[in-house]
Amino acid sequence: MTGSLGSGAVTITPLHGIPEIAEGDDLAAVLAAACVRAGVPLAEGDILAVSSKIVSKALGLTAPTADKEAVVAAETVRVVAERAGASGITRIVQGKAGPVMAAAGVDASNTGGRDVLLLLPHDPDAVCRDLHAALRAATGVEVFAVVLTDTAGRPWREGQIDFALGSHGLRVLDDLRGSVDADGRALEVTARAVADEIAAAADLVKGKTAAVPAALVRGLAASVLPVVDDREGVGTAQAGASPQAGASRLVRVGDGDWFALGSQEAVRAALGVPPGPGSGSAHGPRPVAGDTLARRVIRALDVAFRPHLDDWHGGVAVAGPPGTVAGERVGDLVVSGSNAFRVGVVAARLQVALRGEGVAFEVDPEPTVDAAGEWRVTLRIGE
Repeated sequence: MTGSLGSGAVTITPLHGIPEIAEGDDLAAVLAAACVRAGVPLAEGDILAVSSKIVSKALGLTAPTADKEAVVAAETVRVVAERAGASGITRIVQGKAGPVMAAAGVDASNTGGRDVLLLLPHDPDAVCRDLHAALRAATGVEVFAVVLTDTAGRPWREGQIDFALGSHGLRVLDDLRGSVDADGRALEVTARAVADEIAAAADLVKGKTAAVPAALVRGLAASVLPVVDDREGVGTAQAGASPQAGASRLVRVGDGDWFALGSQEAVRAALGVPPGPGSGSAHGPRPVAGDTLARRVIRALDVAFRPHLDDWHGGVAVAGPPGTVAGERVGDLVVSGSNAFRVGVVAARLQVALRGEGVAFEVDPEPTVDAAGEWRVTLRIGE
């Protein structure tokens, strides 16, 4: 759709009284009854925002808490960034559910008192299609939308916000490209993420601690898509929509993803140590807090100088790691060996790794060679 969705009044009603959901519960019946109880029976043009937690519970998407790291790894497509903290390593990953978020969305909160981890569905849009079909059967309402919500942090911004993990029956983007702004200027890039805006707005009445896992949004009928029954009666097909009209359309991938790795992780990956468990790094990722110059230098050495993995490091030595010294310096790193090319390669890798760790250093303008034919490159470390 090109053009604004309008600026009429929007109401968001919390759906109180939803009981603790267990595996196998009829979520459509529960939600339909909650709408009636709240005085807003599901109607044409409505949007139902539903927390992913109750869907995960109804579908039995749980795992034991004994080894959360292994569970997160199993739910991960790729690691974007990682940091070490007091409770272990936290990883920002693209999960099998689609979006990039902490720990692939694996969560131990609001589990209904059970000692389990809740997992996200791998196809959130399909979950929304199924719930949409069940609600249509339960209520007789035809044209409405379902948004499956979850919570995540955002780059460059403090705090968390709810976003659309999945959706059905909703125009997830209000594409304004090709229209003009209030001053008559052409809009070339603006596309409002309507599904995410709805999820965030609904969270204002749902909250995280009030046991209100769903809300009904009314007044945005222009963003709700018409639907047509399929022949087999399984779900619905969105009329005139693209094949990826659900919230999965909002996940940037491939060339559109400018931030596929964190800044430190991009440097480490370029040097052969991608983020994630099993990377071969002995010292792990950068800590969240409490880092020191010596630790940053040691991590740089760990990534850049890997003779156990790289044959062309053979015959090269690096003096270090340096000990912490009072003042601005932590000692020098000396790369040495009889093969000038290999010494130069290791020295260059060290420079890249040190820059990636934010370590300042100076390099002698020329390598030196002693009487025995030993080449040396010295990196003088400073703050």
